[in-house]
Amino acid sequence: MSSNHWHSNPSQVFWVCKNLVAGRTLTHKTEIREVNGWRLAAVIHKLRAEYHWPIEDRYRGKDNIKHYWLRPGTDPQKLRYPPSAAHLLDEDAA
Repeated sequence: MSSNHWHSNPSQVFWVCKNLVAGRTLTHKTEIREVNGWRLAAVIHKLRAEYHWPIEDRYRGKDNIKHYWLRPGTDPQKLRYPPSAAHLLDEDAA
């Protein structure tokens, strides 16, 4: 069942999409530090489940923190974007 209610601020969704497309590896700590967000796993889940983003993850380090990144070779032009990040598709084409 699809829902338009994200439980995350649209600007956080945009931030996650923008940074994954830019090739960054994200962690919850990164999101807290850069945008005071706290729902990274929820955004990642939504991108995977509803938008079919090929996001990979792995626990790393002594603190066992989960890291997320787009599968290498992913074409950002072929991704489906949530409404708050849809204009990234236009920026990437420019």
